[in-house]
Order: sequence, then structure tokens, then C-alpha cells
Amino acid sequence: MGITRYSRGLPVTDDAKLVERCLAGDEAGLRVFVERFQGPVFGLCLRMLGRREDAEDVSQEVFLRTFRSLHTWDSARPLKPWLLTIAANRCRTALERRSRQPSPTEYVETIADGSPEPANRDLAEELERALGELREDYRTCFELFYREELSVTEISSTLDCPEGTVKTWLYRARRELAELLRRRGVVPYAQYELQES
Repeated sequence: MGITRYSRGLPVTDDAKLVERCLAGDEAGLRVFVERFQGPVFGLCLRMLGRREDAEDVSQEVFLRTFRSLHTWDSARPLKPWLLTIAANRCRTALERRSRQPSPTEYVETIADGSPEPANRDLAEELERALGELREDYRTCFELFYREELSVTEISSTLDCPEGTVKTWLYRARRELAELLRRRGVVPYAQYELQES
């Protein structure tokens, strides 16, 4: 009878209760956990890895590792940054493996990228393209702050670096994005006068 009170129709809003359900082996709880966090985890993996197939593989690995180490989560800390830390670490490992094994498709993608761009690209597409040109740590920091809406403190914990570094990376990411968009003629420079805070 214990599982029926946790039916899929009753969403759990408290992360600690959801973790308890997962640790108790409640299959519905495991499904809710994955449904709740698969978007942020997959989104981070896709942005860090740049390939959908790799992001899918690493996302699955992230959830497997998370469920194995869920008992180590400190319920006094937010769950999402803890989970995204695992995802970021798995992505770094995947990127290291990738750098040691260049794939023939990378050459084909490079040739395809040399084709002229359509004149009617919208701002979102241009922003995505510009984000792809940022250094990995700048891009990841930018994505966590603006898309995942993590605080500087949470990003610092997720990326295992000082808060001052996170602020510097955010500033540099915004500055470089503005310059990339300005060079492409997407936005006038005056719109992106940035000051370091």
C-alpha cells in the first residue's frame, strides 16, 4: 500500500522526499526523479558535448551514477546543483576521451561548416552558434547561469571553482558573445556595452 500514496498523479515537490523514495527502491519515485531532472541534465550534456548522441549516452550514465551515489547527497544542499556537478564531471571525462580519439566525422562537419550561412538566421540561432565558439568553461558557466538559472554559488559548487572565477567567466562569456554577435552584424555594439560587476 505504501507505493500507492506516491502515485504518478501526485507530484513530489520536496527533493528530500523524492530522494527517500528513490533510496527505498520506489520505481515510481525513480521515474519522477528522471522526469524532473532529465531536461537540465540532457541540456547541460548537449551544450558541453555538442553532439546529441554523446549527450544521450552521458545523460544515461549520469543517472546511473546518481542513483548509485544518491545516499551520499547532503539534504541540506540543493539537489539540482549536486546532480549537475555529476553531469559536468561526466561530460569532462567524455570530452577527454573524445580528444584522444578524433573521429572522421569531425572532418566532414568542419567542411560542412564552411558553407555560406543563410542571410535570415534569427538571433537564437546566432546566439547558439556564438556560444559554440566560446571556451568550454565560459560556455558551461553561461549556460548554468542563464539557462539553468543557478546562482554563482551553485555554479561554483557545480564546477568546483571559486565564486570569483565564476564571475570572471560569466563576464568574459558575455563580452565575447557580444563581440561575436556584433562581428556578425546581428546586434549593434551599443546594445552590449558591458561593465564588470
